[in-house]
Amino acid sequence: MVVVDTNILAYLLIAGDHTKEAQALYAQDSDWHSEAFVLIEFCNILATYQRMRDLTRNQAERLLKEAETCLRNLTNVPHIAALRTAQQFTVSAYDARFLAVADNQGAKLVTEDTKLLAAAPALTQSLSEALSKG
Repeated sequence: MVVVDTNILAYLLIAGDHTKEAQALYAQDSDWHSEAFVLIEFCNILATYQRMRDLTRNQAERLLKEAETCLRNLTNVPHIAALRTAQQFTVSAYDARFLAVADNQGAKLVTEDTKLLAAAPALTQSLSEALSKG
């Protein structure tokens, strides 16, 4: 089981700097978990790419379907839990949702967000760290 945030999902499905690592992590363990908010953020990424004409409408919709398939285990973190986690780690309530899922699952959140890695090192790990533990 792997807990991921939006940037890891985006790296998995949209070619970028960490795509090969994200694909290797998914090949290593495809039981990906996240907070339901991940799909909202991912939709925003897709809409941005589409506006910039880097993706067509059909490509964006196909990627959204792929994301939904990759993430069959979504959690809805209660707002109060997100708020308390945000306060504890001094992060956004958005990021706190992902940390709360990791904490509740007894796992580390895989992220490439350097601020989040620094804010909650006990609950996070980078892609390379996750791959080395596999």
